[in-house]
Amino acid sequence: MEGDRRLFRRAGYETQTKAQADLDKVRALLNIADKDDKDGRARLGDLLATIGAGKEQIPDYDETKRKFGTGQSLTQHMTVAEWLDLWLSGKKGLRKSGRDRYELDIRCHLRPRIGHIRLDRLTVPHLDAMFEGIAETNIEITEANATRRAAVAELKTIPWKGGENRARRKAMKEAIDAMKPFRRITGPSTQQHVRATLRAALNTAIARGSITFNAAQHVELAAAKRPKAMVWTDERIAEWERTGEKPSVVMVWTPEQAGHFLDFLADFRHRLLPLFHLITFRGLRRGEACGVRWSDYNTTTGELTVATQLVQDGWEVVESAPKTDSGERIISLDEYTVEVLEAHRAKQGAERAEWGEAWTDSGRMFTQEDGSWLHPGTLTDQFERLVELSGLPPIRLHDLRHVAASLMLAAGVDVKIVSETLGHSDSRITRDIYQSVMPKAARDAAEATAAMVPRGSVRRAVVVVEPQGESAAEAEVEVEAGAEAEITPVPAQQNGHAMGTQGGAKIILFRPRLARK
Repeated sequence: MEGDRRLFRRAGYETQTKAQADLDKVRALLNIADKDDKDGRARLGDLLATIGAGKEQIPDYDETKRKFGTGQSLTQHMTVAEWLDLWLSGKKGLRKSGRDRYELDIRCHLRPRIGHIRLDRLTVPHLDAMFEGIAETNIEITEANATRRAAVAELKTIPWKGGENRARRKAMKEAIDAMKPFRRITGPSTQQHVRATLRAALNTAIARGSITFNAAQHVELAAAKRPKAMVWTDERIAEWERTGEKPSVVMVWTPEQAGHFLDFLADFRHRLLPLFHLITFRGLRRGEACGVRWSDYNTTTGELTVATQLVQDGWEVVESAPKTDSGERIISLDEYTVEVLEAHRAKQGAERAEWGEAWTDSGRMFTQEDGSWLHPGTLTDQFERLVELSGLPPIRLHDLRHVAASLMLAAGVDVKIVSETLGHSDSRITRDIYQSVMPKAARDAAEATAAMVPRGSVRRAVVVVEPQGESAAEAEVEVEAGAEAEITPVPAQQNGHAMGTQGGAKIILFRPRLARK
């Protein structure tokens, strides 16, 4: 190199034509920068020096021009892991829960599987291989969980008494301890979220000119279906008692069952009855119920503002804004709920007086006995124990939110109002997830629909023939009003039908259905 001139030398070409082609590429790369752009030409010179030393292929002209124009390094190549870290650090407006979820996707899935790949060389096959690897890991986890579960079940069958049994129990415990702990698989919903995280990061990379293609947009995954809420009917309860398996992940109590649970808490004067009452009728999320403050409650208008929540980070509890912008909302309360909250305020005042100076003035509506924050995880544990004690079929604490939605929908409340009460950004979410109407409401809707069809003067009269003899079938036939019918009952067939004639024509007669009570 003499002054600002450099020598690019490469040998090993089979023909002069191929050598000339590479020389033309080098000249084209140098011409990306203007002749008077010394810094730009120095960057391109560094690129060519790096290529010459490493015997790499001469880079694509368009890609190099794009990187040069956006100020990116021409000699250093960022990996997917490096870009994900840079991208996440630039997301300044994220809520803590959103940042934690992104970090989880990056730490557990993206960095271990594709973090080493150069960002500008990430392809759809790379991502296909990543999700195939996740599927294989899921199989391993499922098999390991089944093995551990079988060992735990066998341990329960070994008696405690006797030296031989104690030795067997000890050996079995040691074997279980050596096994991997129970783990969750990466299900369809989580895989969709992992892809969404990568897609968002790559879109930002495209916007900054680092890449031109978003591979995450072209990966096909199994659709993640939201579980539909199902009501605990008598038949489902019987099946659950027989098998121990819930019909769905999301189960909803009937109004009678919800009332039974609240009455159960009232009989024992449980101090958190008002909290469960509020979730049951107004559908607050767990963190919202723990975080609501007395200052958010307007006694004059009977309204409650959802403005903050307490969320669980590991086991630590932190305060944050509601889950989404639409989660910040004002909820109208019915008169009975207002009475419940006012009674709770008086009881909390008595607790404050009893604790005296040891009382923690957190300002929360629902607290521990000393006034300190109510831990969301502890609340979930309490709810599960109370449900078991009440004798009701099991639901999750979050399912009380489903109960509230179903009660409102069954009561005829407009779905838009239900959506706003629950804090959804779109009423379609409410329809897709929470619209689990009660059985009685569904029957009433069916009857109301049937009643909408006018029959008027063409309504058919129904003639019921009394059975003759023990083997004769009950029969009914519809005839035009005023017409004569000649009915000849015959013995019932195995399918429950009977035969008859009308005006010489053979007709099929059905047993009359029992009316619903």
